Amino acid sequence: MTARAELEDPQEPARNEQFFAGAVSRILRFTLVIATLLILPTGWRFGVATALGFATGAAVSWVNFQSLRRSVEGLAERVAGQQSSQRGGVVVFRFVLRYLLVAACAYAIFKGSRQAFEGFLFGVCLPVAAMLVEAAYETYMVFRRGY
Repeated sequence: MTARAELEDPQEPARNEQFFAGAVSRILRFTLVIATLLILPTGWRFGVATALGFATGAAVSWVNFQSLRRSVEGLAERVAGQQSSQRGGVVVFRFVLRYLLVAACAYAIFKGSRQAFEGFLFGVCLPVAAMLVEAAYETYMVFRRGY
């Protein structure tokens, strides 16, 4: 047996899997944190209408990402042949409803205020920023803990 094999923790693969399985919940949390940090500077720099549009976009993107997570989990259960508690029609309906929600909010805001619409578009993109933060966090953890 090598010295490296003797030093390895037998529970390390389980911890690694648990760490990476938490990525989606961390992305949702990062989305909320980024939105909270940016709402006041957005209002100060671009005005109240833009800040309200940003807050609406952030909320819609959070709900959208949460719904996407549930839809993917439901589809995975159905594809894997497990006993899914969700019917296929419900999964597809939720998938379509996500896009209808975004479109309805975008249309209403677009008709009301151009500044609010720009803030809304910025807020809808928050999950991308949260995914970049998650990627940086995972990279940090790889170097720090060796995941």
